[in-house]
Amino acid sequence: MRSVRDDRFVRACRREPARPTPVWFMRQAGRYLPEYRAVRARLSLLDIVHRPDVCAEVTLQPVRRLGVDAAILFSDISVLFEGLGVGFRLEERRGPVVDEPVRSAAQVEALRPEEVAERLPFVGETIRLLVGELDVPLIGFAGGPFTLASYLIEGAPSRTFVETKRLMHADTGLWSALIDRLEQAVASFLEAQVRAGASAVQIFDSWVGALSPADFDEWVAPSLRRLVGRVRALGVPVVYFGVETAGLLDRLAGLGADVIGVDWRVELAEAWRRVDPARHGIQGNLDPALLRAPWPLVEARARAIVEAAAGRPGHIFNLGHGVPPDADPSHLERLVERVHAWTGDAGGDGHAS
Repeated sequence: MRSVRDDRFVRACRREPARPTPVWFMRQAGRYLPEYRAVRARLSLLDIVHRPDVCAEVTLQPVRRLGVDAAILFSDISVLFEGLGVGFRLEERRGPVVDEPVRSAAQVEALRPEEVAERLPFVGETIRLLVGELDVPLIGFAGGPFTLASYLIEGAPSRTFVETKRLMHADTGLWSALIDRLEQAVASFLEAQVRAGASAVQIFDSWVGALSPADFDEWVAPSLRRLVGRVRALGVPVVYFGVETAGLLDRLAGLGADVIGVDWRVELAEAWRRVDPARHGIQGNLDPALLRAPWPLVEARARAIVEAAAGRPGHIFNLGHGVPPDADPSHLERLVERVHAWTGDAGGDGHAS
């Protein structure tokens, strides 16, 4: 029986030979799947997350249907707020809405990062169920400190991050205290997922691309370097992903992550040159909007990405963001099949015995 901790996805994360190229999709469990919609007809997203048996089943759905090379725990980055004792709700088609946006030192001091794992026991239970079922690696995940801070400060998803940047620049002490607590919380949460059986982790720093390079360097990068180092010390690969990060790629190369996920706004070859293929794998980066396009165009764009990877060890084929709710599942099935066909070889070294 092969070990999923030495499977092609994990090997690619370590920049080791892995053929065929591993494929998985961010947000691969979700509303585009009819079997998921059947579950959501009776349960909310948070209901699912709190029920390990149901959450495990939802996580498994795309693995069975698509034949992807990794599963990712079904959850939401806002679940960590529950572990921190923050009141929030998930609004359909909007996202996390925080009951009381952070404005004071007292609110930050009330956060208890050391209690996160014990307040979220259902996450570990779900992972343990999945490890017993999966024959591919399971990716655990959490939001990045900046992204989590932006929700806590703005109170809801934002396009401008005005309040977040105002606090960052005007009250540096409060900002540093908040980021420090979130760094500790994310590290504790990811460590608990690894202990439960996750083979790799991804840090979703969805909104970090809203920062200038100078602000990223001063207010975010130090905590990310500490966070990545703490998780990598557990012996699992770390993937770091953010949206609209083309202007920060040189900085992301200094975080210590094994793999940098990139969106579709930068060509894969250019992204890899900027983060150094000798030190990092690259994950990405098909435009999710193409999943609504005719198959020949999807196939051509996917082939171009594979060709740009040029057979280098360390490429993980993925989208440049999550699967949209109206995506055609057959496109995803065919993408997995085609990428595997284009990048396979006669001997096949993708699985360890």
